[in-house]
Parts: sequence; structure tokens; C-alpha cells
Amino acid sequence: MEKMEAHQILRPCKFSLHAIVCFFVFVFPVRSSLDTFIYGGCSQMKYAPNSPYESNLNSLLTSLVNSATYSSYNKYTIMGSSSQDVVYGLYQCRADLAMPDCATCVAQAVTKLGPMCPQTRGGAVQLEGCFVKYDNASFIGLEDQTVVMKKCGPSDGYSGDEMSLRDAMLASLNGAGGAYRVGGSEDVEGVAQCVGDLSSGQCQDCVAEAIRRLKAECGGAVFGDMFLGKCYARYSTRAAQVYQNQHHDESSDHSESEKTFAIIIGLLAGVALLIIFLTFLRRLSSGKGK
Repeated sequence: MEKMEAHQILRPCKFSLHAIVCFFVFVFPVRSSLDTFIYGGCSQMKYAPNSPYESNLNSLLTSLVNSATYSSYNKYTIMGSSSQDVVYGLYQCRADLAMPDCATCVAQAVTKLGPMCPQTRGGAVQLEGCFVKYDNASFIGLEDQTVVMKKCGPSDGYSGDEMSLRDAMLASLNGAGGAYRVGGSEDVEGVAQCVGDLSSGQCQDCVAEAIRRLKAECGGAVFGDMFLGKCYARYSTRAAQVYQNQHHDESSDHSESEKTFAIIIGLLAGVALLIIFLTFLRRLSSGKGK
């Protein structure tokens, strides 16, 4: 199996499909833009420039982008003259996206794959609105319940009653059926989705495992994300909105402090240059007077 390496690794874990290493990036689950980067990984195996594999990969990625203009999911296999030239790939958009948003997201994901995974035989990227993956080895239709990304919010301010609401909402997601599931109320919201190549039974198993891990590993967190190889489950509470607002305010305060500091440094530098210039003129004038 090929080993996949993650980029900008903050906290590594293993992805079972060719051992993708994943990483954690803070992304608030409700307010993120569709092209917000969540995780990604690349294989260690490389292909040669201008090789048949490169040509097939380019054809595959073009097909994925074109297909996303009319379908929220699709898979492709580009055959080659040998097994080394075959490319498998798929994309999955969040099912609530309009087709223009889906197409834009997939195009953004493909754009990110190039610089992130230069000349690699396998790569995957998850954005807020879509998922894209390709590989030289077939992964289509195969289950994968390995954790590739998890994120848990703080537990401060999350009461036992709210946790009960969250657990009830997650239970409703677990029993909802279908590849895309949403649920909740004004107090807690949740979403789960499988990649479209899974059967209904495989999808149910994957979502159930994602929810089980989400509850076990995020505990009483105000929000949580659990991405497995072929599905994910996420939730966000009302307390998460408060946390987001506080985080945004702190970031804004920090940004303003940096701007103020930069302005002060600039003013001081300007004053220093002015003093140096005036001193130079004074010395020059004194020299002429002698």
C-alpha cells in the first residue's frame, strides 16, 4: 500500500486508504465558507512528468469538475495501457448545495490538490462544501471507518440538559437513513453524510460509527466534527455560537492590537528618519559655514 502524507500537519492520524495521514485545522462548523480547507493528504508514490498517468489524472480531474455542474456526486475510472496508468477518482458535495456552489467547490478542491500533492499518485482534500479524492489503486465502493479528522469544541457552558438534546439529535441522525441527514432545533443542530459510492448498509454503519466516536471523544463539547474515511457526523449547539463570537472578538482585538503596534512602529521609524535627516542637514550647514 502507498503511504499518504498530510500537509500542514498539526496532529497526525492514519487514514486506512493507503495510510493517509491527516491533520486538524480549526474550522467552525456553521459559519465556514464552502471552500474552507478541513483536511487533506497525498501519497508518497510519484508519477513521472508528462507520463500517461499524468495525462489520465488531468482527464479525471477535468471530468470531476465538469460533472459537478449537474450532479452532487460522481465517480470516474480512467483506464490506461497498464495498471500503473489507471486513475480512480470521485467527488462528493454537501447535498444541500446548489449546483453552481457544488461546481465551484469541486473546482477549488481540484485547484488545491495540484500544489498540495505535486506529481503524487494519490491525493484527497476535504473542503467545507465538498470532498475530492483520486488514487492509482481502487477505493470505489470500499468501506473506510478510519478517523481522518476530528475536532471538539470546549465543554465550558454546555449543560447536562443540552447534552441530552445533542444525544437525542444524534440518535435521530443515526436512524434517519439516506446518504445525507440533518436534524436538530434552535438549541442544537447536526448533519451527517456518506460518500456516494457506499451502499445504504455501508453508509449506515459508517454514520453510526462516526456518531459513536463523536459522543465518546468529544464528550460535552459545545460542537464536534468527526470525519471518517467515507462519512462524517457533526453537531453544533447554541453555546457554540457564543464561543464563536468570543473567538471572533478575541481575534479581532488581537488583529487591531497588531495594526496599532505596526502604526506606532511606523511613526517611530518616521520620526527617527526625520531626526537623522535634520541632523545631517545641520552638520552640512555647519560645514559650509566654516
